[in-house]
Amino acid sequence: MTKHSLRLAIITTHPIQYNAPLFRLLSERKIIDLKVFYTWGQSKDEVYDAKFGIIRSWDIPLTKGYEHEFVHNSSKQPDSNRFWGIVNPRLQQKIKAWQPDAVLVYRWSVYSHFKLMQQLGGSPKLFFRGDSHLKNKKKGASLFFKTMILKFIFRKVDKAFYVGEYNRQYFLKYGLQNQQLIAAPHAIDNSRFNSNAAQWELQATAERRKLQIPDNAVVFLYAGKFYELKQLDVLIHVFKQVKNHLYRLLLIGNGEQENMLKELAKEDDRIIFQSFKNQSDMPWVYRMADVLVLPSKSETWGLAVNEAMACGRAAIVSDQCGCAPELIVQGQTGFVFKSGSEQELLFCLQQFAEKQKAEAMGKLALKHIEQFSLENIAEVIEKEVMA
Repeated sequence: MTKHSLRLAIITTHPIQYNAPLFRLLSERKIIDLKVFYTWGQSKDEVYDAKFGIIRSWDIPLTKGYEHEFVHNSSKQPDSNRFWGIVNPRLQQKIKAWQPDAVLVYRWSVYSHFKLMQQLGGSPKLFFRGDSHLKNKKKGASLFFKTMILKFIFRKVDKAFYVGEYNRQYFLKYGLQNQQLIAAPHAIDNSRFNSNAAQWELQATAERRKLQIPDNAVVFLYAGKFYELKQLDVLIHVFKQVKNHLYRLLLIGNGEQENMLKELAKEDDRIIFQSFKNQSDMPWVYRMADVLVLPSKSETWGLAVNEAMACGRAAIVSDQCGCAPELIVQGQTGFVFKSGSEQELLFCLQQFAEKQKAEAMGKLALKHIEQFSLENIAEVIEKEVMA
């Protein structure tokens, strides 16, 4: 801990591969002192992921390189996706004992975080980071009550770090003012995906050949959870309409829709399924493809797009993905289509009939993603802590 540095306490439910590199970087930079309080104490070792349908533990270090503590969670049904799944009787006491100058809360939608945000504000400063947006928003009475609730939740927030334009509009809708909003676009550890690129490319080529994918095939990839929100049934249905014999669709993951999707795809041998791949594999997994596809009906951001672009791959995403305005330069780094529109998705797939076009757009995507870095986020957070 750096002597006399200002202190930032970060409150989040559990370690994830997207946040850990940022926490490590903030600690390494030594401009502020950092401590992360994880509120889902049971997540210290492994967690059951209902959407993957598996017990999951990441195979890259998520708690090394920064100060952290797993706070006791007394919930009888511990789960970060349930409001009452995170209950930490001693959370505020532990934070107060550490004496931070600012507290940064990730997510409000669990009991302990909600309660803490009502107890803080002013001193120490209360910061918030989330990536929700207004797409697929509720209407009528439900929208009215949601607006009232969120304005109450955010009323004590001093500053919010927004991840993109969709997210900025969300914060403005629910009571925050322009001067309270600080741009900190979503980013991943780009170096983990683009270092040793030649080695990863060789492994990806070998893995493609194991699956008997021709070297000149154009491969579209979805990697993640198989459930309704991702609209993979739409992707499969549209892909089957493309009559290019050199097209392949690679679906990597697991989830509740797995059997249904395999049944839907069984008559098309160009569609290939592979089980969940862990984090250390992802730099070559993305490189097995020429284009990432994220067809979700709702996606707060879509950090897989950052990862694919850091591997030099273009992306096709629905307009419900929060990353669309920032990451997709239409026709250059990828394409955006209207969610659920089979006609528009078909058009996007057809744009990659030539493998050379996918390669050229992938190079543009790699260049574009360089401006979305963890260093930028760290600088913004440090500046606000010291303000």
